[in-house]
Amino acid sequence: MSNNLNRKIKPLGVAAVLGSVLVPAILVTNYAKNAIPSNESATALDKTEISAQTIALNQIAVSPKTTTPNKTKLSPKTTTPNKSTTPKTSSCILRQEVMDAEKAWGDAIVAIGKAYTNGANYKELAAETVDELYAYDEGTVLFKPTKAAQEQFRLTKQEAASYFVTGIVPEDHGFAIQPWSKVRFENAGTIIDCNYALAMGNYYFTDANTGKEAKAEFTFGYRKSKDGKLLIDLHHSSFPYHSSK
Repeated sequence: MSNNLNRKIKPLGVAAVLGSVLVPAILVTNYAKNAIPSNESATALDKTEISAQTIALNQIAVSPKTTTPNKTKLSPKTTTPNKSTTPKTSSCILRQEVMDAEKAWGDAIVAIGKAYTNGANYKELAAETVDELYAYDEGTVLFKPTKAAQEQFRLTKQEAASYFVTGIVPEDHGFAIQPWSKVRFENAGTIIDCNYALAMGNYYFTDANTGKEAKAEFTFGYRKSKDGKLLIDLHHSSFPYHSSK
């Protein structure tokens, strides 16, 4: 019986020994097959790695070059506009120009009187004087003559000329055809704001027939025309106040 048992054990032991050797070997072989790629697999992997590297390199090459903006880049040079609208000093009205304009007005009044006395066309001269010295063609003119009661304000050229030599306003007797031989100005003061000037004071008219001098009060406003000439756009004239006492 013991012999039979030994016979059974021996074959089993051999099988067990072989199993213990073969099974791990098979497992190792299979593992090696899976873990260590064949030449074809290795080539495929190499190609895959090369392809991936190539794509990565291409992406780097294709992506646009970006540069950090230069923060120190100077902005375009800008100039601050000149807020002052005042023209150059050389184009502004001078006090002497105001005095010259006053003299021109006085000389025109005397010239109209002489034309009347000499039988010349004094009305035409009066119309020319209004055209040349007043700013009716430039815009509004505020003219309040000395000897005007019913039509106190002369806002048109025709009304102004009528005051000087008679015309469309019935109350007019022709201030310039008095006549006067001399007109002189005494300014109380002037205000000049570049293209506009005001002058206020007294002016004196010498009667050509009697030689007597009459005094009146004036305010003249002057604007500078496009050609640089002073034109009257404000003229207020009145006699000095006399108290009844």
